[in-house]
Amino acid sequence: MKRIKNMNKSFEKKGLTKKSENISDWYHDVILRAELAEYSDVKGCMIIRPNGYAIWEKTQAVLDAWFKEYDVKNVYFPIFVPMELFEKEKKHVEGFAPELAVVTHAGGEKLAEPLAIRPTSETVITQKFADWIQSHRDLPMKLNQWCNVVRWEKRTYPFLRTSEFLWQEGHTVHKDKDDAMAMVMQALEWYKKYYEEVLAISPYVGLKSENEKFAGADLTYSIELVMPDGKALQAATSHYLGQNFAKGFDVEYLDETGKKQYVHQTSWGLSTRAIGGLILTHGDDSGVVLPPEIAFAQVVIIPINNKDETVQQKALDAANDLAKDLKKHKVRVIVDADYKSSLGTKINNWELKGVPLRLELGAKELEAQEVQAVRRDNFEKSKLKLASATESVVAMLETIQSDLYKKSEALKRSLTVEADGIQDFKRILNEQKAFIRVPWCEDPACEDRVKAETKATSRVFELDRIDENQDYKCFACGKKAHRKWLFAQSY
Repeated sequence: MKRIKNMNKSFEKKGLTKKSENISDWYHDVILRAELAEYSDVKGCMIIRPNGYAIWEKTQAVLDAWFKEYDVKNVYFPIFVPMELFEKEKKHVEGFAPELAVVTHAGGEKLAEPLAIRPTSETVITQKFADWIQSHRDLPMKLNQWCNVVRWEKRTYPFLRTSEFLWQEGHTVHKDKDDAMAMVMQALEWYKKYYEEVLAISPYVGLKSENEKFAGADLTYSIELVMPDGKALQAATSHYLGQNFAKGFDVEYLDETGKKQYVHQTSWGLSTRAIGGLILTHGDDSGVVLPPEIAFAQVVIIPINNKDETVQQKALDAANDLAKDLKKHKVRVIVDADYKSSLGTKINNWELKGVPLRLELGAKELEAQEVQAVRRDNFEKSKLKLASATESVVAMLETIQSDLYKKSEALKRSLTVEADGIQDFKRILNEQKAFIRVPWCEDPACEDRVKAETKATSRVFELDRIDENQDYKCFACGKKAHRKWLFAQSY
């Protein structure tokens, strides 16, 4: 009971909406107060502050290293795309038309041809592939760019859905479907690994339906996250584009026999939406909870104020010595020596910002040659011997990372249920939001009816399931179905 009372006091001081009472208001509160982002003067756009951008920088560093191991090279293309390029792939332009932002005037004059502001780069990059690829010796060509894109959303949420956002988009060209599909699955594996090992989130990984696939793709695979409110968050995608763009832009190569062949393409991407999924998954009533692998600071050391300046200086010296040793072990650490603020204020601040581990050093700790450690994920306190504190901290960070993943896995399982018929499906959604695994006929018209009645759509057919080609009846229409899909309402 004492712990609950203390946590309530902490919550009141931070001025946050409780996550358990209103997750949407809590989400907006915590983003602003943890200084991750704030609203800009342009509706639907956000300013990413240093605490938030540090998460994105870490994401870039991790993924970029993996890409380069696979010989993916970084490029940059202009943000402006001639409208005529979009018209070369009919399904693509139809898919993005409602979200397209278009420049019609510049330099005080009306443009002869409107320019789309990049919503994605398949068209403009494929146009260059046609110039750069001549022979089978030029293949595969694997490119990636880190950039911003614009999709004019009607409803926006910071990080989750904004009119402008940051992302990486991989674009590769291959001689045949097998080679291209290997790339599609490799990108999907990178994203799965990133969520599991870096963000400590357990995802669903699978195939998207015909309705939900990327505009202009033959196949789309997705990383889907189960949010604490039971809604789905599409967190990364990998597409097999087939030869759709290649035929529209005449991207051909001479094979080993001298015959012309159309290339096979892929594209794949992950955006700053990942940060939103991270906040929603791990955060609590006290603020953000950051897994150590992604945290801008993994440890904060607080030398406690003391009226005796000599004792205070000794605490600061011990904190700096410990920080120096932690940095040798690649631990990202901050020493908070702001003596103008009270200990309680500093604790609230670092809990709000989600630093995984807090270390406190005062007169009592110095006398005992110890440091008090407090885990951010569960508020557990422990005493660490100063002489071996670095080893203890490194081990504790690994435990926090592992425990957060286990918690995410448990949440995912608790919010995933099975249903057989549409009435059972509707009952579940009325009682609570959840991922619902159902046998489905895969007819787009059937999915449209389900969406109209329940606002739920297919999320994925899970790649690790083995029940394909089973004898089922569709949960919604009763027609024959041969595999089960996950459905959910989404952000």
